[in-house]
Amino acid sequence: MSELVLTDEERATAGTRLVALLDRYERDLPDAQVLPAPDREQLTRLLADSLPDNGIGVDGLFDRLEDTILPSSTTVAHSRFLAYVLGPPNGVAAYAEAVAATINQNCNFWQLSPAASVVERAVLEWLASVVGFPASAKGILTGGGSLATVQAMATALADRVPGFRETGLQRPAPPLVVYTSVEAHRSVDKAAAILGIGLDHVRHIATDERNRLDVGALTAAIDADRRAGRQPWCVVATCGTVATGSVDPLDALADLCAEQELWLHVDGAYGGLFLLCEEMRELMGGAARADSISLDPHKLLFAPLEAGCLLVRDGAKLRAAYAFDSSYLTVAEDPLLTDYMDYGPQLSRNFKALKVWSALQVFGVDSFRAATRRTLELAQHFARGIEAVDGLTLLAPVTLTAVCFAVDGASRTEQTRLLERLAAENTALLGPVLLGGRHGLRACVTNHRTTTGDIDLILARLQEVVASRS
Repeated sequence: MSELVLTDEERATAGTRLVALLDRYERDLPDAQVLPAPDREQLTRLLADSLPDNGIGVDGLFDRLEDTILPSSTTVAHSRFLAYVLGPPNGVAAYAEAVAATINQNCNFWQLSPAASVVERAVLEWLASVVGFPASAKGILTGGGSLATVQAMATALADRVPGFRETGLQRPAPPLVVYTSVEAHRSVDKAAAILGIGLDHVRHIATDERNRLDVGALTAAIDADRRAGRQPWCVVATCGTVATGSVDPLDALADLCAEQELWLHVDGAYGGLFLLCEEMRELMGGAARADSISLDPHKLLFAPLEAGCLLVRDGAKLRAAYAFDSSYLTVAEDPLLTDYMDYGPQLSRNFKALKVWSALQVFGVDSFRAATRRTLELAQHFARGIEAVDGLTLLAPVTLTAVCFAVDGASRTEQTRLLERLAAENTALLGPVLLGGRHGLRACVTNHRTTTGDIDLILARLQEVVASRS
């Protein structure tokens, strides 16, 4: 027998210890420290350990997990973890991940992962239907929204720049220009740098009073670049900016891109899946007109990291950007099964779709609609509470679940110290924000465990802080 296989007794021990760990973690969450201070002595000892010639066994491993890893891990599942657009995993996630690791499917060409191929296709078709994309849409699950944006822009280059796949940037042609807002995620800049477009050819367009990309300013920038001999080719709109949750005017941008023959990509990593809520369709319905959209199931579908998604309205364009012939990987085409190596840059890929599919099977989409709707309602409750406290000021309209506010008269240093104090006393983990030159605090309610009681506790503590300043 292989030395890398557990014995019957070791498997039983591992199962017992794992179930106990998961159960205890869940039960201890209400009293856990949301941002525990790292045990530097223990972590330093991890670095001091040499590569072990002999193992410590199953019990030894779980002892180290419980004594060293868990105590120095941020409690993302805590109901007052509100600093980032990052929710806790859903309840079935750990079990689905264990199954995916056990069967270890390589989701590249279908022969290595036939069931996984169909599960991923099912998840992608469900997500495309949420966005409103046609049956011709195709997609792929990615490591997150940033990678989805890189892959979308690469697809746009292959489609909108003739001969780009063959010659790349090694051609005598006008410089390519991409447009996005000043509030866009940094992944747009990173994608431009990775793809060789260059940061000098990313136009960060001004926003309106609601922090949305200004279509008039965008039109003027496109016209100026054309007159200067440059080649506009892509606009990246945002459906939920990280700082304020603002949603760019997607319909107007779709009209402009159609008129100008530009690719429209929508970064929906934060906000796109709020389309699960029917009341958000008026605000976000223009997403269905985009050429491509990125989504993050590891946000509002509460899948464990990593689970991003790229969807392309015309699926043939996605395949045209990524498919290559390889005789050693060729298998017969099958209308049921998909070779995902032809829809993205990776060959070896893990079974990300299983955790998304499993959660939808266990809880049903109505549960996710209810959870996302509750986060929207809690954010509005938080905003009303801020407005009701003299000495606190909202810094931006609350469009989705980001609530940005400031303590009146407090310096940047004072507000930073307040963030540290709130975390240290375990009131909440909030984050900093800078809007219109003003420093403040930001809560982002993307946590299905958060309750009205949690929000009220934070508001009460903020009120105490403000009162103590007077």
